[in-house]
Amino acid sequence: MNKVAKHRNITAQDVADYAGVSRAVVSRALSENGSIAPETKAKVIKAAQELGYQVNFLAQGLNRKRSQLIGVVVARISDPFRSALLEGLISEIQARGYQALITEVQTEQDLADTMRRFSQFRVSGVVVTSGQPPQALVKECVEFKIPVVGINRQLDIPQVDAVYSDNQQGAQLVCEHLITQGCKSFGWLNYKGSTWSGLQRGAAFSQALLEQGLNHRLTNIEAPCDGYEGGQQAAFTLLENQPPIPQGIFCANAQLACGFLDGMRQQGFDAPQNFKLVGFDNTPQTEQWSYQLSTLDQNIDALCKSTLDCLESRTHLPNKPSCSLPIAVQLIERKSSLSLP
Repeated sequence: MNKVAKHRNITAQDVADYAGVSRAVVSRALSENGSIAPETKAKVIKAAQELGYQVNFLAQGLNRKRSQLIGVVVARISDPFRSALLEGLISEIQARGYQALITEVQTEQDLADTMRRFSQFRVSGVVVTSGQPPQALVKECVEFKIPVVGINRQLDIPQVDAVYSDNQQGAQLVCEHLITQGCKSFGWLNYKGSTWSGLQRGAAFSQALLEQGLNHRLTNIEAPCDGYEGGQQAAFTLLENQPPIPQGIFCANAQLACGFLDGMRQQGFDAPQNFKLVGFDNTPQTEQWSYQLSTLDQNIDALCKSTLDCLESRTHLPNKPSCSLPIAVQLIERKSSLSLP
């Protein structure tokens, strides 16, 4: 069988020549509904794998190199911030004449399968909002000139861009605010196995306190899991040995913060009477009367617009250096962190 150079656009005819079968046989072998002998199908699949052939599903019947789809990877859509971010992305994608191809992932294998499928569909771009996709699959997208942008995560792969809320700025704002409110001891609440953003926020908060000479007064509070339940459980764990409660507590996200506040209330403590509390995300729940949670607002509109700008720019200049673009955040002050009159 003749060799075909990898990393150019391999066609179904190349696979047919390589496997010694007809183009129609290749089509049937790689189709879910194709009728073909098992040994022939296995031979064609092996040939396709050796050549690095990707089935371009949308090109079946469409004579063009790219679909008008933007692939979006999401997880835990039930989370209010992630849901709002997805809504913003869909709106911006459609406003620019594309359609969103959305896949919710639960595991790293889900993510790998999704990235592979996006490549097969020859999407016009990929937005990763959750998880850490395998570098080999991201590089495969890059090789096929499919732009990839991570939101609130750093993929650390050449020619892959990142757009993220400015965690350093946010941590600095919270540090200054809590000090202004009279706090002299501090807590950082995050969950085990945190996201890139959560880790960045924690490191930035510690650094901000260090610059004030206060990092030795920082207590790390670890929730067993993300979400409301994780924050609630962290509150019970914190008080098991009856330690002093940190006077100012910063939480990695809004759900953790709300759960933590309710968990403390169940044990007879509340904000701002017994501690000051600041979250991240500014979801609708945080402004409810029962929480009135101070929080950092992520500019979803700017995150989405900048993400699509990056995708379109990389389409025209695929070999330009990677870009990391921080988006400014805003501190929303509410009752949970303000000193009582």
